[in-house]
Amino acid sequence: MKARKIKDGIYWMGFVDWDRRLFDSLVPLPDGTSYNAYLIKGSEKTVLIDAVESPMADELLGQLKDVDKIDYLISNHAEQDHSGIIPKILEKYPDARLITTPKAKGMLMDLLQISEGVFTTVEDGETLSLGDRTLKFIYTPWVHWPETMVTYLEEEEILFSCDFFGSHIATTDLFVTDEARVHEAAKRYFAEIMMPFRKVIKKDLDKLEPLSIKMIAPGHGQIFQHPELILDAYQEWVQGSCRNTVVLPYVSMHESTKLMVNYFTAALVEKGVKVELFNLAETDIGKLAMALMDAATIVVGTPTVLAGPHPYAAYAAFLANALRPNTKFLSIIGSYGWGGKTVETLAGMIPNLKVEVLTPVLCKGKPSDDAYKALDELAASIAEKHREQGFN
Repeated sequence: MKARKIKDGIYWMGFVDWDRRLFDSLVPLPDGTSYNAYLIKGSEKTVLIDAVESPMADELLGQLKDVDKIDYLISNHAEQDHSGIIPKILEKYPDARLITTPKAKGMLMDLLQISEGVFTTVEDGETLSLGDRTLKFIYTPWVHWPETMVTYLEEEEILFSCDFFGSHIATTDLFVTDEARVHEAAKRYFAEIMMPFRKVIKKDLDKLEPLSIKMIAPGHGQIFQHPELILDAYQEWVQGSCRNTVVLPYVSMHESTKLMVNYFTAALVEKGVKVELFNLAETDIGKLAMALMDAATIVVGTPTVLAGPHPYAAYAAFLANALRPNTKFLSIIGSYGWGGKTVETLAGMIPNLKVEVLTPVLCKGKPSDDAYKALDELAASIAEKHREQGFN
């Protein structure tokens, strides 16, 4: 794809990847993604903001074919999907200065073996003149690495935000057109990589508050011509507010746990509690991450395997612990054949979750009437605790 004009002297460059279905060998990409870089031509200086991953080198370098000079290359974030071809760009433009934070400098030297002499580091709030245009650099740590910053073009009031406010979507639309689709993709993106840092990100949002922002150009996804869509969403997401929802990731081997899960789901629904059900043998972990953002309660359904939880259930516990949702309650349901330490193992895997653990329901083999009664009691307890907390 050719470079695309955003405004006079400001261009989108990069790569739209329609086919990629897994990011970082971990995150599902149901809609592909894009890798965005931005070229700004001032009256005196020209700057490229961010780059792309190494496999996309030919695409970006082809878009730069007729750009005779780049004075500054800005790296808002050192991760390789935004920095991978920086060495090749510096080879093409040997006089360019690489602008970044002091912390990112060290990381780029380690990750890409870039020589120290090409760097110019900037302080929080520092500005850079391009002649008739001015860039301002604002530190935004932990979105989602410690070295991150954003770049603000003062005259046009455009925020180049890299991973901040991003979403994974492959499309020919340069600007946001389907707000509902982008909102969901951005929520998935926030849940997958930003949720553990929401308290710090709240402070980063506060730092942006004084700016007049007319456009947000992220490192992944479409450009926001109406920034309030994503700014308002982030203000909601960083609060970590819980809803009257139980997230129930489960796996079943011989149907016993599945019988319990189905019965328990119906019991919760009857008591007015929403349930988000995820079969861990085939689920999209991005959707699970999104659901965790809203969950007041997590209940893990698992059989016992070799005296412990099924590995898929252990993975779900590990994921929840890593993402750190603001969940308030947790329990476990499932079956076993002869014994084990499923509850103890899973409970030990969630030290980051500040939750009240509700009485688990485990049964030997196929669930009995007593097991179903215990599931009814657990559902009633969860519904009551949600009401007491005012979740809706």
